[in-house]
Parts: sequence; C-alpha cells; structure tokens
Amino acid sequence: MPSLKTYRLRIRSVQSTQKITKAMKMVAAAKLRRAQEQAAAARPYAESMDKILASLGASFQGASGGPRLLVGTGSDQVHLVIVATGDRGLCGGFNSTIVREARRQIRALLAEGKTVKIFCVGRKGRDQLRRDFGSLIVETITDLGRPRLSFGDAQKVAARVMEMYDAGEFDVAKVIFNHFKSAMTQVVTVQQLIPPPMPEASAAPAAAGGAIYEFEPDEGEILADLLPRNLTVQMFRILLENAASFYGSQMTAMDNASRNAGDVIKKLTLQMNRSRQASITKELIEIISGAEAV
Repeated sequence: MPSLKTYRLRIRSVQSTQKITKAMKMVAAAKLRRAQEQAAAARPYAESMDKILASLGASFQGASGGPRLLVGTGSDQVHLVIVATGDRGLCGGFNSTIVREARRQIRALLAEGKTVKIFCVGRKGRDQLRRDFGSLIVETITDLGRPRLSFGDAQKVAARVMEMYDAGEFDVAKVIFNHFKSAMTQVVTVQQLIPPPMPEASAAPAAAGGAIYEFEPDEGEILADLLPRNLTVQMFRILLENAASFYGSQMTAMDNASRNAGDVIKKLTLQMNRSRQASITKELIEIISGAEAV
C-alpha cells in the first residue's frame, strides 16, 4: 500500500493539473465569444456571394470563354484537398474528426483513380496525415490567427491556392473544416471552392430568381476582381468557423478534464484517509498488545 506521503504527492500533482485545465477553460471561453461573433457575422455575406456565383456559374455552364475560377478547367482529374485544422491540441476531438473525414475523402478519390494533392492549413492536420499520405502533401501553412485571426490570414491561404490553380496544378479544390454550431457541437463540413458547386437543376430557377445579370463596366473585368475576392471571403469564413469550433471544443474538453481531475482527487483523498485510518488502527493495536503483555 502506498505511503501517506505518496498519496499527498499524487493529490498535489492532480490539483496542479486541475488548475491548468481550469485556466485553459476560462481562456477558451473568453476567446470563444469573440470567435463566435465573428463567425456569425461572416456567414450572411459569404453565403450570399456563394449563391450569386453559383447562379452565374449555372448561366455560364456549357458556354465557352467563361472564367476558369467559375466554370473550372473542364476536368476533374486532379483534386486539391485543403484540410483546415488547428496548430495545437488539448481540444477534444476537434482535429481528429477533421482528419478522419479527410482520410475518407482522399481514399474515395484515390479509389476512383483521381490524383490527390493535400494542402494542410494547421500543424495538427499535417502531423496526422503525413503518416499515411505524406507523399501527397504539397503545401502547409501554420501559425495563422496569432495573435488574432484576420482577413490577411485568409488572403495568405487564398493567394497560394490561386497561384497553384493558375499554374494548372489542380482542377478541383475542396476544403474540410468544422462548422460551428455550439460549444458542444461542431459539424465536419466539406465545401468545394473551385469551381463553385452548381445549383441543382430543380433549384436553379429559385436560386437565380429569374434574374438576368447585366455587367457594367465589363463582365470580364468585374468577374476578374470578384472571383478571387470570393475565394478569400469563403476562406476567411472557413477559418472563422474553425476558430470558433476550436475554442468551443477546447472549452468543453478542459471542463471535462477539470471534472475528471476533481474525481481523481476525491478518490485519492478517500484512499489516503483509509490508509491513515488503517495506520492509526495498527498503531493502537500494537500499543494495546504491548500494554497487555506488560
């Protein structure tokens, strides 16, 4: 049976861990509120722009001379899978769920005979995916959002994606990230960025609203500016959703860790008290036995 000193050392160690997890929970809760507000504010603009470009893509579908960012290259042989995770752990299943979906998507594309390239946004995604798909990772960007996530971070990622697309390195790009619902719920989402997904045939009239778009000053000039901007806007929204999901998952994980540490402390305290009680009882028996012998 461990000594009382051993129990005390164990209890102090767990108490120190509990202080750390409580502090991390408070920090994550403070950052979550700001990240949640930013993600909610970015959704309407990004979703509206996505719908407009999807409608425009439907009108350009089948026509020659459409912008490549809008209608694609005409092929879907080479896929760029952008895996957006965090740079740090201690956040529950946030990173692992994204990587699990990325593995599923990559294996499905490879089974179809497609060529897959992986773009990792975040250190954890790169560390986990390179065990199985290290040769497919072509780009990694880390340390985004320090000290705070900004539009410039999204521009950094979008600019690299545009550079690869202009160089003809892929035909289709999709991103895998966590969509924030609440601190307890984050939904793994797969969104196609290039080209924007076309609306379904039944939903196309409703999405377009029967409108005919007139471009001024020039269709090509406007789309040349709008399409790269949309890519950056969508990436910014994705990064904001990921940041809110990360802090929500971290807050929940640290709360669970603090509760578990409390349970361990109670259990160790009970065992220590029982050990002390047994030691006292043993000493009393020895004293009584010695007195009787005298």
